Amino acid sequence: MGKDSTAKEPSGKGKGKQAAAGGEENASKGKGKGGKAADGLGTCTYVKARHILCEKQGKINEAYKKLQDGWLNNGDKVPPAEFAKIAAEYSECPSGKKGGDLGWFPRGKMAGPFQDVAFSTAVGATSAPFKSTHGYHIILSEGRKN
Repeated sequence: MGKDSTAKEPSGKGKGKQAAAGGEENASKGKGKGGKAADGLGTCTYVKARHILCEKQGKINEAYKKLQDGWLNNGDKVPPAEFAKIAAEYSECPSGKKGGDLGWFPRGKMAGPFQDVAFSTAVGATSAPFKSTHGYHIILSEGRKN
């Protein structure tokens, strides 16, 4: 499938910023289909997430810098309420008005790299910026269930 090559882009960039958020080590564990079950990521049926969507890479990088300066550079997790404030300020998606809240969604509902990152980001962790066909995203994983 073509999804695998685009899914590696977020962790393949190697900026190291995602590791601070706890996402890079989890993303690397989930590369192979067999490896996802070992860490519990990728085995769930539903994910609860928030996101920030921007058309321009520069704007998503500004939002990510705010997340880094406030929490990620200190090794902290971004509180959902604080992520919601940044999503309301930066996101160009209609969900931005709701703090980027996408609620619970099943595997197969979101396309390509978005689904891959959403289902491979640990609960409480924030992904590094990544590109999809809709623009540039940052995801905050809030929950998982089967």
